[in-house]
Amino acid sequence: MQLEITGHNLEVTTALHNYVREKFERIKRHFDQVINVHVILEVENKTRHKAEASINVSGSQIFANDTQENMYAAVDGLMDKLDRQVLKHKAKLKDHHRDAALRRETQQLMAEMD
Repeated sequence: MQLEITGHNLEVTTALHNYVREKFERIKRHFDQVINVHVILEVENKTRHKAEASINVSGSQIFANDTQENMYAAVDGLMDKLDRQVLKHKAKLKDHHRDAALRRETQQLMAEMD
């Protein structure tokens, strides 16, 4: 997973960089097909901190952003949104119809044996 962190009107410190990287480990645990991530951290004014990210996963792009009074809180909110979207994407990739067809086939075989 490639992780690129950019700051607008903000210097991305080592601590902030490590915090974002650590938070993305949760996303990686839930879905290991994350190709690359681009995070933009921005201070719009003294009380408005914005974090946004776009993720490329298995041919799709997922985008989320969050605005808070604190940059760390904005990163936390961003990660919660991304985590929900990644889990939803992962559920869509799973072939639910295949499982249902297999059950029907098994039931038919069982009925024929009786």
